[in-house]
Amino acid sequence: EPRGAQGMGRTQSSRPAGRPGRTARVGQSAFLALKDAYGLGPAGDSSPAMVLNGGVAYSGGICGAISGAALAVGMLAEQRLGDHFQAKRIAREIILQAMDDFAREHESVNCRELIKMNLRAPGGHVRFIESGIWRTRCMTQIEFALRALAPFADQEVWGRRVAELNAPHS
Repeated sequence: EPRGAQGMGRTQSSRPAGRPGRTARVGQSAFLALKDAYGLGPAGDSSPAMVLNGGVAYSGGICGAISGAALAVGMLAEQRLGDHFQAKRIAREIILQAMDDFAREHESVNCRELIKMNLRAPGGHVRFIESGIWRTRCMTQIEFALRALAPFADQEVWGRRVAELNAPHS
């Protein structure tokens, strides 16, 4: 299990994410787990990812597992590369590959298509929590993001990928 995956799906208060009456926090879970795996601080601060759940504010857009992971990868790239424009390019390429792989495995990158529910519809979020889909499908998607992106915590893995992305293409 990659560093940072322990306690995945838990809130700062150690209660399970998605407990009835609470949101599933997919974006925050992916962000915090990867941020921890990458050794980025401050520990436990999920505020940059607080509205990513449900495909950004329950809109049904990009899955929070991807968008939360994208925030963490962006932070990692900026820290390790220093040059903002290079960091942006590298982070973008890494996330685009993760999105392509995610879509191949899950048939979409969009929350509404993944969970087959409209969280913004009246009672939509309550139905989502009560259905338990966050325990199965959403957790699987967080786990996918961690499996795909946690290896970049290793400097050698990161360095190889950056070198590949910087290599001239023929």
